[in-house]
Amino acid sequence: MFRADLHCHSTFSDGTMTPEQLLLHAKEIGLSGISITDHDTIEAYTVAPAIAKELSLLLGSGVEFSSIFQGLSIHILGYDFDLDNPAILELCERHRHRRYERNKAILERLSRLSMPIQEEELMSMGERSIGRPHIALLMIKKGYVSTIREAFNTYIGDGKLCFVPGEGISSEETIAVIHKGGGKAFLAHPHLLGHANKIKQLLNLPFDGIECHYGRFSAEQEKRWVKIAHEKGLLISGGSDFHGSVKEFIHLGCSWVDEETFHKIFQRQ
Repeated sequence: MFRADLHCHSTFSDGTMTPEQLLLHAKEIGLSGISITDHDTIEAYTVAPAIAKELSLLLGSGVEFSSIFQGLSIHILGYDFDLDNPAILELCERHRHRRYERNKAILERLSRLSMPIQEEELMSMGERSIGRPHIALLMIKKGYVSTIREAFNTYIGDGKLCFVPGEGISSEETIAVIHKGGGKAFLAHPHLLGHANKIKQLLNLPFDGIECHYGRFSAEQEKRWVKIAHEKGLLISGGSDFHGSVKEFIHLGCSWVDEETFHKIFQRQ
C-alpha cells in the first residue's frame, strides 16, 4: 500500500535524525514517499534527493515556515517549490537571521534568571535552523530543567518568563513567496489552533491546501478539516510531524497520504 508522510523534521532543524537516517527509516517502515519539512530551512535538500533516488523513495520538496497572522503564530507548509528559487532562499535567510536575534534575546533573559547558556554553545549544535527546542535541550543538559516540556511550560514557551516573540513575517508574505517559488502553500496542523474567528479569516488567504491528517489525531478529529478543505476546493495533505527521539510518542508514518493525493501535490520529482 502506498503511504507518504509529508511532515517530518531532520537535524537541519529540530529533528534528531539526519536526512539520510530519516530517509532510511522511511524505507524501513515501508513508506513510498516523504517530504522533509524542516523549520524555515531547506538545507536537508542539499543531500536528500540523491539518497531518496538510491532508495527508490519518492521525495517532494518541503519546508515549514513560521509566520504571523493577526498576532497568531501560524505555521505554513510549502510543497513542490523550486529548490533553487531566489525568493525561497531569501526567505530562509531572513528566518535564519530572525532566529539568531531571537535566540540571543532568550539567552539574555535566561541568564538574568541564573540559567546562563553561552551563544557559542547554542551555535555549536550545528549548521541548522536553531530555535527554542535547541535551547530547551541545553537547559536539560545543564540541569536547569528536567524535560523539554518543563523548559517550554515554565520558561521559553509562548508568554512564559523568558519568551521573546521576535520579528515576525506575515502569513500573507509567506504564501506569496511560496507561490513565487512555484510551490503550494498549506495551512499546517490547524487542529492545534484556537481563535475560531481569526482562523476563519486566515482561511480566506490564498492557501492551496490544508494539512487535514496530522500526527496522532483520530479520523473523527480530522473530519472537520477534511470537510473544510472540500468546501473550499483545497488540496489535502497529511503527515506525522516526526521529530525523532525528542518526541518519541510521534512515529514516522503515523499519519500519511495516499498515492493520488501525493501526486496532486508534487509534480517535480
